[in-house]
Amino acid sequence: MEFASIRIITDDLDGMVAFYERVTGTTARRPAPVFAEIVTGGLVLALATPTTVAMLGADAPRASAAGSVIVEFLVDDVDATFGRLQDGLDDVVLPPTTMPWGNRSALLRDPDGTLVNLFSRPA
Repeated sequence: MEFASIRIITDDLDGMVAFYERVTGTTARRPAPVFAEIVTGGLVLALATPTTVAMLGADAPRASAAGSVIVEFLVDDVDATFGRLQDGLDDVVLPPTTMPWGNRSALLRDPDGTLVNLFSRPA
């Protein structure tokens, strides 16, 4: 078995793609108008509209229903990354902070409200 991706369902695909492209510094692959992939570090963050899961009916994941997921990105320098992004961020939950276990983290929310952790490990 091979891990393939995590998919976030969103009503604002273009906004989410723009956000994650900016955070990761990569360009999304857009194989279809309703789907995009951000590939970084060998992992894939998939972004898709509700039409991609409509066949699941009432059991389909709902857009903007974040709450139990944190998307995490390991970065070389949290302060520099946060500084680069700061002016365009609408929802900063925690500015760069050294956590009790030594990681340095900055937490923010994507356009749908999913928590995003940018972190670096201690040297």
